Amino acid sequence: MCRTYFEGEEVELIYMLDAREKRVSIQRELLGKHPHETLLSATMNIPGPVKTNEQLKAAFLTVIEAIDRLIPPEKRVARKYRDVKTGPEYYLVIRETPEGLKKQLIDLEENHPYGRLLDLDVLYQKEQQLLSISRTELGYPVRHCFICEDEAKICGRQRRHSIEEMQQAISQLIEKGKMK
Repeated sequence: MCRTYFEGEEVELIYMLDAREKRVSIQRELLGKHPHETLLSATMNIPGPVKTNEQLKAAFLTVIEAIDRLIPPEKRVARKYRDVKTGPEYYLVIRETPEGLKKQLIDLEENHPYGRLLDLDVLYQKEQQLLSISRTELGYPVRHCFICEDEAKICGRQRRHSIEEMQQAISQLIEKGKMK
C-alpha cells in the first residue's frame, strides 16, 4: 500500500464535528442567498485520522474538475472551495433541479475513477428547510462498500472492516485511477 495516501496531520473527532457544523452553516448561507437553486456539497469519504494531504486533495480536485466540465458555466450561480484539515470541501450552486443534478452526480460517482472517494450531496431549500435528495429516491441502488460490496452505510455502522483494510482499498483505487 502507498502509505503516503494516509500520511499527514491527524484530525481529532471534535474537529470533524466542528467541520460538519461549519458545512451546514455554509450550505444554509449559500441556499439562503439562492433559495430557488440547487446546491452540490462535495467532501471526501476517507476513513482514519488523516483526512487530507496532497495526494488525497489531488484525487478530490480531479473529481471537481470533472464536475466543472459537466455543469455548463451559464448554470453556475456561486461556488466555494475550502481546503481544511478535515478534508477539502467544494460547494456549487447551480440552476438545475435537484433530481437532474443528482442523476448526473450518480453517474460521476459510479464512472469516475475517484468517484467512490467523494460524497456528492445535493441539497435544496423548501419552506426554509434544508433538504437533500438521495440515490434511492431516484430509484438508484445504495452505495456499496469499498471492500465487500455490501451496503456502505451498514458496513460503516457495524465497523465490519478495519481502517487499514479500507485504506488499502482506497490506495488501490487511487493507484488504478492514476493509470486511466
